Amino acid sequence: MDEKKFEVIKHDNYTVISILVEKLDTHIAPAVKSELVLIAGNGERNIVIDLQKARYCDSSGLSAILVANRLCKNANGTFVLTGLQTAVERLISISQLDTVLNIEPSVEKAVDVIMKNEKAKEEANAQ
Repeated sequence: MDEKKFEVIKHDNYTVISILVEKLDTHIAPAVKSELVLIAGNGERNIVIDLQKARYCDSSGLSAILVANRLCKNANGTFVLTGLQTAVERLISISQLDTVLNIEPSVEKAVDVIMKNEKAKEEANAQ
């Protein structure tokens, strides 16, 4: 049986996708992308991708991350990337994506960011 490459955990206001393998590359990025499209299609607009276990990411992995970012933006939601290992963090800086993406050290911090953004939206809508 194929080992699970990533795990999706749905919460009330957000969904966490944890990458469970060391490489976010062409072997799992397409599956992550289709999962993201499904999640967004179900009306979820806040997504956290946790890369704590991923030590490596290639262009297809980056592409999956950017898909998540775009889907959340289009839905007026928040996308947060967490748990970056050194090599992945370097790749993201080199690609200058650290200026585009919300990056937090942990899932807990990512959830804080999402909750703050949700609260701000509710307050804006209430006016």
